[in-house]
Amino acid sequence: QVQLVESGGGLVQAGGSLRLSCAASGRTVSSYAMGWFRQAPGKEREFVAAIRGRPYSGRTVYTDSVEGRCTIPRDNAKNTVYLQMNSLRPEDTAVYYCAAASDTYYYTRAGAYAYWGQGTQVTVSS
Repeated sequence: QVQLVESGGGLVQAGGSLRLSCAASGRTVSSYAMGWFRQAPGKEREFVAAIRGRPYSGRTVYTDSVEGRCTIPRDNAKNTVYLQMNSLRPEDTAVYYCAAASDTYYYTRAGAYAYWGQGTQVTVSS
């Protein structure tokens, strides 16, 4: 089993930055694809970003609305993945979830991810 714990959420003004962290335990996840999803009130959970597992760790994919504003680096030595978010907008307000797939491919659909964290709230004020 893999346990995921997100941290780093909070309240930030529009235009600001946040770095979310997702620490994995229970198993080394370096070969797993890792993803970030978000869910705003009254909306469905949506894909934000994902990064492939070893040996393809440098390959990433982003949803169009965050392309150029977010990056998803991972530190395999720390069993941790991050979501660096810049130029935040009020529409980025949501609960952000970290997820781990059980293979290397960076899926964009939530159903492909086997493990999920509890989420961290991000609120962007205008």
